Amino acid sequence: MTTPRTDHLIDLALDEDAGLGDVTSRAIFAATHRSRGFIDAKQDLVVCGLDVAARVFAKVDARITARPLVRDGARVKRGARVMTLAGPTAALLTAERTALNFLQLLSGIATKAHAFADAVAGTGVRIADTRKTTPGWRALEKYAVRCGGCANHRASLGEHVLIKDNHIAAAGSLTKAVERCRAAAPHPAKIEVETTTLAEVREALRARAEVILLDNMTPDKIRAAVAVIAGAATVEVSGGVRFETLRDYALPGVDVISIGALTHSATAVDLSLTIVPARSRR
Repeated sequence: MTTPRTDHLIDLALDEDAGLGDVTSRAIFAATHRSRGFIDAKQDLVVCGLDVAARVFAKVDARITARPLVRDGARVKRGARVMTLAGPTAALLTAERTALNFLQLLSGIATKAHAFADAVAGTGVRIADTRKTTPGWRALEKYAVRCGGCANHRASLGEHVLIKDNHIAAAGSLTKAVERCRAAAPHPAKIEVETTTLAEVREALRARAEVILLDNMTPDKIRAAVAVIAGAATVEVSGGVRFETLRDYALPGVDVISIGALTHSATAVDLSLTIVPARSRR
């Protein structure tokens, strides 16, 4: 995930936090003072963002050596070390907060995604994210979702057609919206239609939508919609689904449940950097 976009995000974050320098670390430590360090988990979690954290340290000072001890997607227990570090002490301390901000949030998303994926294990239903992501962080956050064992929905408006309620209202009808998309969209693009009633489900089927999204329907209504669709389209469920009720919606015939909370409500997990003085040369 160390792409040009990620590099840009790191540059922005470092400029925000250390654009004027690190007055504290530079005042205490000579440029020749070196330390070792390690990042460890303060709770059980799924790790994500190790390469990004390593890139932060490298951007602050190329002399820093950052060595991941596990891979992204690994489940680790509280107390496990996930990365070792060595380099100039002031540089390590300057990079610390920015590196941990990336690592903690991405690991938080991966940890949350793992819990959702685990909750539907054995049902045949996939959990997917949405576009409800932090602006600029979408690629990173969707990567974290995959590290946790869930799937990605479209990453941008250009990937496939998703006709939502406002599209339908402005077009005049669901059928008109589908017809216009079928005529104008790229031929490989699937057409997905958001529905809220069984009447809309039937209309979407008549319009030959490849994917039908059942939005904010109760489990009983979803069962009825699945019976109407009868395998003629991929079935996605979204809206009103919480972790506590997830299994109620993971019903036979449902292919995907999309959960915006995987990204927009993820909580950063607890990882910390511990510094161990190495040596000082003057």
